[in-house]
Amino acid sequence: MKTYLVPVDFSEAAFNAADFAARLSNQTNVERIILLNAYYISPYEELLPNADMVMLREQEILESLDERYNGLNKLKRKLEKLVRAGVQIDVWVNRSHLIRAVVDKIETYNADLVIIGSVGNSSGEGDGLGSHVIGISKASQVPVIVIPPAFKYRKVERAIIACDFRKVKENVPVEVLHKLLGKQNIDLLVVNIDTDHKHNNDVEQLAEETALKAMLQTYKPTYHFINSPDIIKGLLNFADEHHAEIVIALPHKYSFFRSVLHNSISQQLASSSPVPVLLLK
Repeated sequence: MKTYLVPVDFSEAAFNAADFAARLSNQTNVERIILLNAYYISPYEELLPNADMVMLREQEILESLDERYNGLNKLKRKLEKLVRAGVQIDVWVNRSHLIRAVVDKIETYNADLVIIGSVGNSSGEGDGLGSHVIGISKASQVPVIVIPPAFKYRKVERAIIACDFRKVKENVPVEVLHKLLGKQNIDLLVVNIDTDHKHNNDVEQLAEETALKAMLQTYKPTYHFINSPDIIKGLLNFADEHHAEIVIALPHKYSFFRSVLHNSISQQLASSSPVPVLLLK
């Protein structure tokens, strides 16, 4: 992984995500961290009065952009004290919607990973719990790490993969996983929340488990099965009990986190997840 992209809306959650990215650089081979602020101004706002009947002039917009650049540069100076030597930090302010800005920067700079706070990150005024996390997670062409606002960085030594053992060969992006984990000595726990109690008597499922074991054998993972009617709660409790630093959610419709892109679940994740969640693509 060479480039991290960190959306920043100057909220505490965004600062925490940027801090996570900087500290993570000491554990990875990343070369660049891009701090991105998106500031969308509707063409109509430049022409029509706002709620206070004050015309939004171009000069005011430019002053706001200057303030945003100053804020990003202040954050950059702070992060430069935390990153691994040689890591470059760039700052960008885009006058566009946040999701569009993220997608454009991923394409332009070949970003490998998006790191975002689970709350905040709005491209306009106002806020909302994870208001853009859902959109970014859907639109991003690369993996996304969602950082809970209260989480303080710890060296990633134990990771949990949430897997339902269905369509394993099709849905485990092994190359991406190897790229993310690299050759680090990580304790990998593969968790299946076995709500149907199929583990002991489903031959097909066991065969898929065998395929998964072959794909992940480099990391010598351990396998765990949880019977929990509440998938999200069961998984997050497991992560907390086992002191994991990150939960890795597999992509596509067979993932445990297939519902993470729905508002209700994303809000639950944002408010209750004890650790960051990595959404693979």
